[in-house]
Amino acid sequence: MSSSEITPKWTAEELAGEGVSKKDLVSYLHESGSNTFLLAHKLNGKLASVVKTAKKPALIAAYKNLFETKQFRSSDEVSVTEIKQEKAAVADSSTEKQAEAAQPAVVEEPKYTKRVIKKGTGLGCPVKGDRVSVYYSGWLEDGKLFDTNITTKGRKPSSPLVFKVGTGAVIRGWDEALMTMKKGEVASILIQPEWAYGQRGKADIIPPNATLKFEITLVQFD
Repeated sequence: MSSSEITPKWTAEELAGEGVSKKDLVSYLHESGSNTFLLAHKLNGKLASVVKTAKKPALIAAYKNLFETKQFRSSDEVSVTEIKQEKAAVADSSTEKQAEAAQPAVVEEPKYTKRVIKKGTGLGCPVKGDRVSVYYSGWLEDGKLFDTNITTKGRKPSSPLVFKVGTGAVIRGWDEALMTMKKGEVASILIQPEWAYGQRGKADIIPPNATLKFEITLVQFD
């Protein structure tokens, strides 16, 4: 008989009477319910053991639920062992995910140091995507000036460098340091190679693995 042809064996009145025993109910549920259903209602196991421990109201509720959920036994029924193994695997996976989520995020140690030369104004600092305007000068470890956008005396004042901070338009040391500065702040930034030009350096200007020193003025940001 297919699951669509299974109909209730007893009426509600018959279930409430003495004519239907716990053994009758357990036997029927074992024959008609899927192993998943029986496990969910804790009805799997030997008939005598289930009959001994189960309460009749719980068996009646399971009987009604069987027809509500239509979790009937099929010809290709999954074994109890396989169901338990699958549940155990899901539980293990869930436990692993919870453990991973519980682990604190690894905070990367900054690869630069900053010394404030002149304090800025205002409460906020630039955030990723803000447009910043800066004046800067950069030196190698031996004190050699390799780049600046500050005009020497007697010339027309130069325009500040403008770019979107935190987007990789400049070296990471700049991005990270600028997002700690306030408008008008002047700071000396010492950047380690990892957040500067790394092992490759830059053409013939900056050697490999160079620590760089910058003096940066954050003119404004928006």
